[in-house]
Amino acid sequence: MHTRHKFSSSGGTFRGHPLLRATALVVAAGLALAVAGCSTQPASTASEQTPSTIVLVTHDSFNLSKGTLEEFTKQTGITVEVQAAGDAGELVNKLVLTKDSPLGDVVFGIDNTFASRAVEAGVLEKYSSKDLTAAEDQYLLPKGSGREELTPIDNGDVCVNVDHEWFAKKGLAEPVTLADLIKPEYKNLFVVPAANSSSPGLAFLLATIAAFGETGWEGYWKSLVGNGVKIDGGWDDAYYVDFSGPSSKGDRPLVVSYASSPPFEVPKGSNVAPTGALLDTCFRQTEYAGVIAGTKYPTAAKKLVDFLFSVPVQNDIPENMYVFPVNAKATLPEGWSTYAKIATKPYVVSPSDIDKNRQTWLTQWAAIATP
Repeated sequence: MHTRHKFSSSGGTFRGHPLLRATALVVAAGLALAVAGCSTQPASTASEQTPSTIVLVTHDSFNLSKGTLEEFTKQTGITVEVQAAGDAGELVNKLVLTKDSPLGDVVFGIDNTFASRAVEAGVLEKYSSKDLTAAEDQYLLPKGSGREELTPIDNGDVCVNVDHEWFAKKGLAEPVTLADLIKPEYKNLFVVPAANSSSPGLAFLLATIAAFGETGWEGYWKSLVGNGVKIDGGWDDAYYVDFSGPSSKGDRPLVVSYASSPPFEVPKGSNVAPTGALLDTCFRQTEYAGVIAGTKYPTAAKKLVDFLFSVPVQNDIPENMYVFPVNAKATLPEGWSTYAKIATKPYVVSPSDIDKNRQTWLTQWAAIATP
């Protein structure tokens, strides 16, 4: 995943930086172990006690409205301490490297591109929320890749975003598909975050692998590079610096972002979105919560996982983390049904295939992207 958009909820004004982490996917072991050394978790004992505080380890973009986590405290008497641990990939790396000295009790932010690694490393207890229903089956991971250990919390589509106003002014038809992006008329118009240092960049790479297959995706990327695609280190630079959208400073009208980005570009008082998502280019990301193996407080940790899936939290997620809730009973903010579209046929790659091939794909991609 990814740093996320942080916009004003009253219009198209940005308050901070991006949706879906753009930090490096590979973290130094020394850093992770140093963080582990600062853990406040006590040593295990034979009998479980009710804690006064439990630790939620999450990505840097975790955000809920003031008072939301306090509601959990009111219900249970337990305070939640939030500990940020970087990007989705960095988060999983830290959990693996600190397995013998857990960073906390609950993790949120493992996505479907890294879930199988966390499961295989044994850093998660077997628990998925008792409140899940058949309506959420579509978000569950396969057996052996996280179904028993992870509870879906939110999802979002990583898609190519388009600056409608730019194309209208130029009188140029907008692209529709991934294949369109390598056509000559779109030369030097596209910017992407790097796959080896950005979660949305990795998601876009996976979309191209799903679309063109093992024998075709490298050729597609060579064509993208030949057609002048710009590759930035992260989503922040791609969206804010190089994209030509209203909230950005650049001159490239095509960028890898999210299907939930356009609602936050709508000016206050307007009902027209100046940008849009190309829904035939999307890769679906789902984020999960789970109980960290080795927690002294598994009962309390399970309650927090259930709480993250509860309707009050699910209703709070869209305007704070700018992704879609997964609970079928949750409601979306005004405007999302109009401007935040969901791809009907997003590209998918199985978690097991991602885990097996991730490093090979990234090495192959880097050879093309940085010849």
